[in-house]
Amino acid sequence: MRKADNAVSATPTIQVIERMFTLIDVLASREDAISLKEISEKTGLHPSTAHRILNDLTVGRFVDRPEAGSYRLGMRLLELGNLVKGRLNVRDAALAPMRELHKLIQQPVNLSVRQGDEIVYIERAYSERSGMQVVRAIGARAPLHLTSVGKLFLAADDPVRVRAYATRTGLSGHTRNSITQLPVLERELSRVRQYGMARDNEELEMGVRCIAAGIYDDQGKLLAGLSISAPADRLDEEWLAKLQATTEQISASLGYKPSHS
Repeated sequence: MRKADNAVSATPTIQVIERMFTLIDVLASREDAISLKEISEKTGLHPSTAHRILNDLTVGRFVDRPEAGSYRLGMRLLELGNLVKGRLNVRDAALAPMRELHKLIQQPVNLSVRQGDEIVYIERAYSERSGMQVVRAIGARAPLHLTSVGKLFLAADDPVRVRAYATRTGLSGHTRNSITQLPVLERELSRVRQYGMARDNEELEMGVRCIAAGIYDDQGKLLAGLSISAPADRLDEEWLAKLQATTEQISASLGYKPSHS
């Protein structure tokens, strides 16, 4: 009897999702807002059913209601679309240059993006010969203030946002080297802005140091960061120039033009 109940309860959920996609497709077919009556006619849904689902989508900002009884696609879809587009473009543009950099230095090269108060690793170039004990898997996350790429993103924020981040997260540490005090973090971010690169000095994992440089889009916005990870005693400062040349190459392929050029 329990199995039958589960089977019955699953059907409406799938049906609602199908109807939601149908409604979004109808809204996408028109540039201007569409009346509930026309939506109902095009989808074959009863007006009350369409109204209920559209209201739920409106709450999530997937649909806008410019005036009573009419609907159009919402800004949340644009935000999500841009997010996916940006990440796919960055990964596509970065993959070959990352691999070339890895061949030169024989250490892991990581591509990361910001998601809220963390960075997310979305690609890496890595080989067993690097001798690294810790390699962050694709999809792994880490706090912004404990990572070199995370510091790039914090340095791009204004002081008010940095303080808000510190309040939200409490600046918790992972190692004895972790920065856990706001004044220390602010001084660190000032250096990041000054030199255009960031470091992780065994702040996330003991025995591992990183250097990072930013990747920018055609609007000059920081999209992602590229970092080199190495055993703490083997990080070579000469890699920095190669890292920056790689991020400049990737940024250029995304349409970025430095302001000084």
